[in-house]
Amino acid sequence: MLLVLLPRIKDNFDRIPTWVFAAVLVSIYIVIYFFTIGNLGTPIQYAQSFFTLQFLLYVGVGFAAQMVDGALGMAYGISASTFLISTGVSPAAASAGVHVAEVFTTGASAVSHFSLRNVNKKLFKNMVIPGVLGAVVGAYILSNIDGDVVKPYVAAYLLIMGAIVIKKSFGRTINKQPIKGVGLLAAVGGFLDSIGGGGWGPVVTSTLLSRGRDPKYTIGTVNTTEFFVAFASAGIFTLFMGLQNVQVIAGLVVGGIIAAPFGALIVGKIKPRILMIMVGILIILLSLRTLIKYIPF
Repeated sequence: MLLVLLPRIKDNFDRIPTWVFAAVLVSIYIVIYFFTIGNLGTPIQYAQSFFTLQFLLYVGVGFAAQMVDGALGMAYGISASTFLISTGVSPAAASAGVHVAEVFTTGASAVSHFSLRNVNKKLFKNMVIPGVLGAVVGAYILSNIDGDVVKPYVAAYLLIMGAIVIKKSFGRTINKQPIKGVGLLAAVGGFLDSIGGGGWGPVVTSTLLSRGRDPKYTIGTVNTTEFFVAFASAGIFTLFMGLQNVQVIAGLVVGGIIAAPFGALIVGKIKPRILMIMVGILIILLSLRTLIKYIPF
């Protein structure tokens, strides 16, 4: 089976521009070198401390989250953040790591959507500034709150997002309706995305699609705007927290790169409704696992 899929996987890798791989690899190297290697002795000692089983776990999280995002066009942040928080990573660290990693994935996605003319410029202009402002406020608040205090609330939010993902899987096609308050929707989506480490897609994309908007231009525009939202959020986290958890960020990026060609294969193999239900249930279970830890017995 693997031998049959290898040619198709290679084709998907070949379609990814070389500059994307180069930019990702160079950026990871620069981040790792300038922020960590100087304090960890020789390169061999550094490699032994960096490439651990924990790093492989983060690669697995990035891989799984990107597979979900590749098949659904959403839920990367929610999936990755839920996994990270359930393993003990603080909400701020989880959201910061996810958004720095998303700068790479959403940047490539934005270039692709622009090149394919999938972007509604009017909708983009109405969303980008409010979305960025909402993300900045959310990242600032999360950066200045104790992780243990906010973790149960973030877990509750992610649980709700899991329910929304499941609900969306049973959505019906409706006639196009006018949408009011696009800027407010983007601001709320950006704020919740920073606070919860994800939610831009489920909140913004789901709302627009539920109003009968064209899926092609909706997903293309929302995904393109997400790059600016992720960039702003990552910048605020880095400004107030410093560039921490490099291992988490590198693992998410590496896992996402590996998963990129597989995501295209999943689209044709698994029905979106089934996958959305599976992802929603997983998010709910992991969020409940985190919430139970804060229930006094």
